[in-house]
Amino acid sequence: MANNNRWLLPEGIDEVLPPQAHQLDAFCRKLIDLYSSWGYQLVKPTLIEYLDSLLTGTGGDLDLRTFKLTDQLTGKMMGVRADMTPQVARIDVHILKRTTPTRLCYLGPVLHTRPESHGETRIPLQVGAELYGHAGIESDAEILSLMLRTLNVLEIRNIHVDLGHIGIYRGLADTLDISKQQGSLLFDTLQRKAATELKEEIDDWSIPTHVADMLLYLMDLNGGIEVLDEARNKLAKAGKSVLQCIDELQKVAELYMQHSQATSLYFELAELRGYHYHAGLVFAAYIPGHGQEIARGGRYDDVGHAFGRPRPAVGFSTDIKALFNLVSRPDIGPKGIFAPVSELPGLIEQVESLRQEGNIVIYQLPGQMGGAKEMDCDRELVLEGRTWKVKRI
Repeated sequence: MANNNRWLLPEGIDEVLPPQAHQLDAFCRKLIDLYSSWGYQLVKPTLIEYLDSLLTGTGGDLDLRTFKLTDQLTGKMMGVRADMTPQVARIDVHILKRTTPTRLCYLGPVLHTRPESHGETRIPLQVGAELYGHAGIESDAEILSLMLRTLNVLEIRNIHVDLGHIGIYRGLADTLDISKQQGSLLFDTLQRKAATELKEEIDDWSIPTHVADMLLYLMDLNGGIEVLDEARNKLAKAGKSVLQCIDELQKVAELYMQHSQATSLYFELAELRGYHYHAGLVFAAYIPGHGQEIARGGRYDDVGHAFGRPRPAVGFSTDIKALFNLVSRPDIGPKGIFAPVSELPGLIEQVESLRQEGNIVIYQLPGQMGGAKEMDCDRELVLEGRTWKVKRI
């Protein structure tokens, strides 16, 4: 039994085998081509780097999800990336150092200490795009549109998107005279939409009535674009910054709808995903029957400051392996052409010509078991007269 167990992979560590590996690679190529057509340049961050860089800025929330080890050359702590976003931000700030808006995309594996939910992989294949150097709603709308185009290219249907704005909650929370610990409790309560607990906190901390009412309203402010007018009415006393965030949400939605009306937009103003590093718009994509979001993103302008250079940033990411598993597709790969064992003239030249045309050609090996069908070939090379011809089996 012990000898058999040595081949088992750790829980949550998975492999992709033929023919799915070929299909997954085709997915990846489609996405990189898509991003390139929008002006997003591909970067390939390192798999491992020093922790003090890896966990900077957006990476701070990733501490518990990051595998750590000691560098045998320097004695410093290193980490295996759990998210490529902070790495791409580091590249933008410290290596490229551009002053113009910069569009970058990336694709590669990340490693998590634990799966995000039961049964999920610990090695997502993360793909995403980031737009640096522009703080306007136009870049927010572009990234949102590109995320939706990503899902459409992979033929994922019935998508709906939740939109929120971190600034709305922050604008309310900044008016409260509460401790950091109380602020964390309030944040958690709103995330869980636990209305009873929120009312108890309001009473215990003597939160002013007008702010308390707006916090309670926040839980119910969700729906279509019409909910934004309701938000302006119910949060009118919150101040200019909160109302400005609501206006930004509407403008981003309107810009997006100019390009696409195929995806329903849903506004959830108590959405606080990524609160500790996002600074504005946040969004996530969902499909029916799948409880977890399939893609997510938002604005995180503070990341540049964390790396020593203020730089606006907005982006999205997703796990392409998870998306791959959502798509219905035939479980087959491309078929090949079977070439016989032969020293007759013209065979090698014909095989090379067929391969240059994009065909898969597999040579028969002397004494091998199995023929063309067993080698996943639906055609074979046959000598007719002095000419090698491809015949369907």
